Amino acid sequence: MSTQPLNEKDALEQRLNTETAKINWHELQKHYAAGNVLAVAETADLIKVAVAFHQDDTTKVQAWLADKTLFEINDEQALDWYESKTEHWAVVIPPFVLVQKST
Repeated sequence: MSTQPLNEKDALEQRLNTETAKINWHELQKHYAAGNVLAVAETADLIKVAVAFHQDDTTKVQAWLADKTLFEINDEQALDWYESKTEHWAVVIPPFVLVQKST
C-alpha cells in the first residue's frame, strides 16, 4: 500500500493542527493588549481560519469578519474571560494569535 504525499494545503493544515494548544486567557493578556488577538466563532474551524491567514486570503478573512465568524474581542468580553479563567484553543499566525473558546 503506497501513501500519497500530502498536498501543500493539507501539509499546512497538519502542521498548524500540531501547533494548536489550549491556553488560559490570562496567558493571552499581553497579546490582547497589543491588539493581536482575534477570536474565531465556536462553530467555525480554527485551523481553516488559520490557513486562510497564513495564505493571506483576504477575501475569506473579510467575509468571516463581516459575518462574525472571526471577530475582535472587546474589553468586556476580555474581562469576562479573564475573570472566569476561560480556556481557549489558540494558534499563532504572526502577528496574530487566533483563539477559539474551548468547549
